[in-house]
Amino acid sequence: MKILQTSLLRAVCAAVAGYLLVMYRTEMVRWTTIAFGAMFLVSGLVSVIVYYTEKRRARTAPDAQAVLVPTFPIVGLGSMILGGVLMLMPATFVTGVMYSMAAILILGAVNQFVNLASIVRFARVPLLYWLFPAVVLLVAVYLMARPQEMAALPFRLLGWSLMVYAIFEAVCGIKVYRARRLYEQQHPQADEAPRQIEQADEVEYVEVTS
Repeated sequence: MKILQTSLLRAVCAAVAGYLLVMYRTEMVRWTTIAFGAMFLVSGLVSVIVYYTEKRRARTAPDAQAVLVPTFPIVGLGSMILGGVLMLMPATFVTGVMYSMAAILILGAVNQFVNLASIVRFARVPLLYWLFPAVVLLVAVYLMARPQEMAALPFRLLGWSLMVYAIFEAVCGIKVYRARRLYEQQHPQADEAPRQIEQADEVEYVEVTS
């Protein structure tokens, strides 16, 4: 019974998590972007604080000329700026990234079309070779039309995968439970042996302790 309860508990947790990911996928993208921004902001802030601390220590040292003054953390400052942009404008940042990816895909598809068109003058190109850049171009157009939806696509796929896993987990748990119950009904002596061993161990433990 414990095995069945554990399987059903895992199935319920996976189903709830998958449902939340599917229903709130756009919010997940937003909060994930904010979380990454917070990490960049904190790391950059720490490097800047360390810089000013070391600089003040170098100025107040007895032999100031012998102390190496640290260089300004340009990477830390850039990390702070990037973190602030991610935290304050997550939707704008995600949309910009999606547009950039769409532009790269469009350039790649156009380049493939040009290469195929140049080959046509010398040889026959099957239709399948034209299909791949056409699909890439369609994906790029959809990416520019629905950038937030495309950014949330991994969370949507993950959510549906979790819900499918929950169904299979529940079905497998019930099947294992029924198979075990059937085996115990057909072989009752197999279930009694572990109980007798546990009772013998308990008796032996009581004799030793007494």
